[in-house]
Parts: sequence; structure tokens; C-alpha cells
Amino acid sequence: MREFILTSEYIELVKLLKLLSFAETGGHAKMMVDAGEVLLNGKPEFRKRAKLRVNDVIEVMGEKIEIIASGQEE
Repeated sequence: MREFILTSEYIELVKLLKLLSFAETGGHAKMMVDAGEVLLNGKPEFRKRAKLRVNDVIEVMGEKIEIIASGQEE
């Protein structure tokens, strides 16, 4: 499982998909969410601007990413 270090209160789902290179563009990220290709905490997430916070886990393209707080990394 990968970890993403959150340095603010939250990050929007589509921004995270772009930042981690799962999507090439914002439009591509939105299409992935619309198609149900992203799970948030084990359930399909269809809100493009879902606010991801510490301890959330997303799954996309067979990979899991846990959102952790800055200073919590191992």
C-alpha cells in the first residue's frame, strides 16, 4: 500500500489522482471517477471533489493509497 502525506486539511479526489499520475489531466481524472473506477474506503466514489482526509484509503487501478498526516510517515 502506498502512502500519501497530507500537508493540509484535505485534498480533492481528482487532484490526488492527477498528483499521483493515475490521471493525465483533470478531465481524465473526472472520467475515472464518473466510471466508478475509484474506491474510497472500500466503496465506489462518484464525487469528483470528494475531500480526502487523514486515514482515508482510496483504491484505483488495483493500487491502494492511504492518506496519512505529515509527520506520521514511517
